[in-house]
Amino acid sequence: MHISILLMEQIIQLFLMIFMGFLIVKAKLLKAEDSKILSVIVLYLIVPCVIINAFQVDYTKDTVQGLLIALAASVLTQIVLLIVISVFGKLIHLNEVEVASIYYSNSGNLIVPIVTFILGKEWVLYGCVFMSVQLVFIWTHCKKIISREPSYDWRKIVLNINMISIAIGIVLFLTRIHLPEDINSTLSAVGSMIGPASMIVTGMLFAGMDFKQIFANKRVYFVSFLRLIIIPVIALFLIKCSQLSTFSSNGNKLMLIVFLAIITPSASTVTQMCQVYGNDSQYASAINVVTTLFAIITMPAMVMLFQMVV
Repeated sequence: MHISILLMEQIIQLFLMIFMGFLIVKAKLLKAEDSKILSVIVLYLIVPCVIINAFQVDYTKDTVQGLLIALAASVLTQIVLLIVISVFGKLIHLNEVEVASIYYSNSGNLIVPIVTFILGKEWVLYGCVFMSVQLVFIWTHCKKIISREPSYDWRKIVLNINMISIAIGIVLFLTRIHLPEDINSTLSAVGSMIGPASMIVTGMLFAGMDFKQIFANKRVYFVSFLRLIIIPVIALFLIKCSQLSTFSSNGNKLMLIVFLAIITPSASTVTQMCQVYGNDSQYASAINVVTTLFAIITMPAMVMLFQMVV
């Protein structure tokens, strides 16, 4: 119950950040389309800083074991969920924005502040494992369907700044190289902006929408139900059946971190990619806002369910 209350408080704070972005546009200080600049900053500057900084921890046997367990859980859940959503999407005719919004969680923006707030900064690394795995899918599967490109450009994927950041982070960790304090502090400071910046983008987009059209769209609620209820339940089943929590004394905490990453609202990265690649960013933003609003209730409820099952 304690974790559920902390979660609710954290999500409310993020929703207030969305409101700030909304006010900036309504006050006519900026236009809704100006959020595209901030989206580029988040995708290509802030996220890489988060990734590299997260891997700046001491190399120990327990840390490596925890990373491998978190990696196994992250890969298992994301591959199975992608297959399930792809099949289900074809059956009920989900469009590319809906598929991406249901599959991709807002772990990149929420897992760092939530894990830090609930478990402590030393556990953020394991949340970044999930983020890193998801980034691979984001810059392959998500980019392909949102941009409607006919095939993968592997050169662009491998040379993407986020993928390079993952590689740098892993190399630094494995070679036990710690960056100078000034650099590390800078990365940490820039990375700490990920939650506010992403939520402000969502709020700015939301301000440019027709509210009546958004909340009258029953499809948004259906997508939100799949993102916040069905996906977490499937993920919990996978985590329970995998028995990965039994491989470490901290197994339950590691599985909780992976589960927290999965049960977050739809990814604001989907909105940002829709902006960058010319897809329906307003619809993606509407889904992000509605799922964020409902997550105030669903995330604490899902954590309670996790504690009863795992």
